[in-house]
Amino acid sequence: MSGVLTWDEYAQHSAARLAAAFGTFGNSEATAATCRNKAASRAAFAAAGVPSAASIRVDTLDQALAAAESIGYPVVVKPAAGAGSIGVRRADGSSDLADAYARATAHADDGFGVLVEEHLDGPEVSVECVTALGVTMPVAVTRKSLGPAPYFEETGHSVEARDPLLALVGPVAVQALDAVGFANGVSHVEMRLVDGGSTPRLIEVNGRLGGDLIPHLVREATGIDLPLAAADIALGLQPDLTATRRRAAAIHMAYAPATGGLTRATANPALHEQPWLERLVWEKQSGDHVALPPAGDLGTARVAHLVATAATAEICLQHLADAAHHLDVTVD
Repeated sequence: MSGVLTWDEYAQHSAARLAAAFGTFGNSEATAATCRNKAASRAAFAAAGVPSAASIRVDTLDQALAAAESIGYPVVVKPAAGAGSIGVRRADGSSDLADAYARATAHADDGFGVLVEEHLDGPEVSVECVTALGVTMPVAVTRKSLGPAPYFEETGHSVEARDPLLALVGPVAVQALDAVGFANGVSHVEMRLVDGGSTPRLIEVNGRLGGDLIPHLVREATGIDLPLAAADIALGLQPDLTATRRRAAAIHMAYAPATGGLTRATANPALHEQPWLERLVWEKQSGDHVALPPAGDLGTARVAHLVATAATAEICLQHLADAAHHLDVTVD
């Protein structure tokens, strides 16, 4: 028994091609290409009537300026194929657009170009879904915390078992996955809640497991093992989606306070004794260089991450907010 799967955004097409070559359970190369190319995804959403952001693909700054005028400021400028919000910036007017376009272009893959999109104002969430033989089950909602504008750095996520929001966003995620032809695997469908949080609008479909330990949060909160489900599906087995826990889990990513050399990265020893702390992992150490946007991204700016578990997401987030005061992170 064999199968092919990937958790890497940039390896989706290769995984689809290998699954087809080996005759195992995966997605078509066309689906993988559509998931990777946000312009193609937007076209698929529009054709299927899935609510999404207005979006225009551009190849020059003049085209970007015209697209922004057509859509209306503020706009979001992003690489058409990317991950981790790298190269993504909001532009509030034409004076911001040149910088936003240059940033997106610097991170754009050859041939994919840059997108200028409608800025959706509202909370950002993702829906973690499991699809086997074309049938999708939305499993959990991840609520996100973002850093300050104009960038879209993700600073935290929370998952709560039986989140009532799943009833609103789950069907939209299913429609989006159907629109791109997603047939097998675990996906991470991002959207924003506009109109005061009542209306989901699609940001993108990621045809792989979510990053930032989101599958770990889902397992801690619900007991559902998304990586195991992905492996089962790749092998042609029916995944076990039985929820065995009813609690919450959240992660906080600690960023450096400024760009520079990291001179101190420690935590109050008492923090490790807290029963709610599932883990504290340092990603950088004293002596490392750290860089915040626009000079850097999540790979250069994050110093540590902490995971909390508790009865509700609200309690988890409060624990993590308190814990942030017990981290000592300084740069020169």
